[in-house]
Amino acid sequence: MMTMPAALDDLRVLDLSQGIAGPLSARLLGDFGADVVKIEPPDGDCARRLGPFAGGESHPEKSLPFLLTNMNKRGITLALDRPEGAALLRRLAADADVIVESFPPGYLAARGLDHATLARDNPALVMTSITPFGQTGPYRHFTGDEIVAYATGGVMAISGTTDREPLKHGGMPGQYETGMNGMLATMVALLVRDMTGIGEHVDVSAQEVLASTLVINQPMYSWFGGVQGRRRPDGGAFGQIMPCKDGYFVSQEGASATWDDIADFFGRPEMKEPRFADHAQRGANGPALDALVLEATRDRTMAEMFRTASEQYRMLLGIVQTPEDLAHCPQLEARNFYQEVEHPVIGRIRVPFRLWNMTAGPASYRRTAPLLGQHNAEIYDARLGLDAAALRRHGTI
Repeated sequence: MMTMPAALDDLRVLDLSQGIAGPLSARLLGDFGADVVKIEPPDGDCARRLGPFAGGESHPEKSLPFLLTNMNKRGITLALDRPEGAALLRRLAADADVIVESFPPGYLAARGLDHATLARDNPALVMTSITPFGQTGPYRHFTGDEIVAYATGGVMAISGTTDREPLKHGGMPGQYETGMNGMLATMVALLVRDMTGIGEHVDVSAQEVLASTLVINQPMYSWFGGVQGRRRPDGGAFGQIMPCKDGYFVSQEGASATWDDIADFFGRPEMKEPRFADHAQRGANGPALDALVLEATRDRTMAEMFRTASEQYRMLLGIVQTPEDLAHCPQLEARNFYQEVEHPVIGRIRVPFRLWNMTAGPASYRRTAPLLGQHNAEIYDARLGLDAAALRRHGTI
């Protein structure tokens, strides 16, 4: 049986980034076959100190965000603040295709490690910089994290209800979205590189990534000065999250279902009255509509509602799945979304992995996230012909 070649198995990638977004970009390249070497400072990526931790123990080798964003990489340590460390990075960069980094603007340039300098020896090099606000502009030196990106990117302004302060979504979706944009931008630069032979510096701003997701309120403001507000706290629940017997659901107009279909699904013929059936009147009669829907769904389960709405009425209805629900979701299971990972410290764990499928050269799991400095000897001794143990004694790695 022939083994299918990986889509990106001709690429060498150096991952200097820390946190979530940059490491995810590099990991996605590794998922499709790129040889990714993660380069950490001697005390490790800051994400090693980011929870949650496997078993609830705060340990640098048990960070689950670090595990998730650093699979399919080898790992080494390197002190870039030392001249000897900077010199070693230049050697590694000489035959690299991509460098992913997340340092503050100017950090690498001050050490002679910026794209313009490294490209003198490797003109085809693509460097992708992922930062909170990008390499230019008045905010370029500001620090930031997930909540800062949500706030400055505008997403927070439309999240929550009008009677409360704006909200941020749970978890770190902004960082993950920025990471996926970083991978996409890198691939575009590589495509141009393959046509011209010249690499370039890719500049990704988390603020811009989040702002670009506002596909309604930004154009609405640009076109006629309209401002999309947060949802009403009462009398406007239909179309928002509502409770049912065992959880929560959201139902909206659209798809191929008529309003009569929606009324039949909820089993409430009163919903066909003009005060509800007419879109213009529904807003004024929101509290009464909410009461009908809540009464109709208090004894119905999420699974039954989702199946009936989808199969019989072809209407838009989603159910709010918990982590437990997702872990047993038949749709995700059928698409091989999860991957069993064997980690030397954490043990066996099941994690989200395949973000999309391809008929040729799909993503494949080859190795777990590296331990701190796990591949120092392999890279420094075997690739560069150096003594990793001596480099460690001198504080270079």
